[in-house]
Amino acid sequence: MTKSTLLLSLFIALLSSCSKPAETLELEDTTAELSLDQEIVQSLPTGDNSQNALDWPGTYFATLPCASCEGIETWVTLNQDGTFVLKTHHMGLNDDLEEIFTGKFTWDESGSMVTFHGLIGSAPGKYKVGENRIWHLDKNGNKIEGDLADRYILVKQY
Repeated sequence: MTKSTLLLSLFIALLSSCSKPAETLELEDTTAELSLDQEIVQSLPTGDNSQNALDWPGTYFATLPCASCEGIETWVTLNQDGTFVLKTHHMGLNDDLEEIFTGKFTWDESGSMVTFHGLIGSAPGKYKVGENRIWHLDKNGNKIEGDLADRYILVKQY
């Protein structure tokens, strides 16, 4: 029995002497890489928002309320390259007239609202972007409230 215990002890000693010790150089390199990665991550915006987490490019449609006509058919196309197309048609006024605006848009700091640049007159220029829909906002960038609030939501068509 002492022979087998001696052999087992010798075998364990042999196995433990064969294992390679960890190299501190590799550990130091990994630490340097981690701190560099942390600096990069800290410079990136944190959290998901409409701009970086939603499939927002596409065309949206709704018939917005109108005080002097039957409604304003509104098509908004948001393109991945930061351009837009806004088409409006005032129903019941001049059925042949469609207004078409094109230009660039920018995102706000939160990445949830776009502002159109290059519009003239009182054309709408701010929209909150959500999942498969955008909200037509007032001139101050606020959601429209009240009984007709749901009619200011444009739904993604394609």
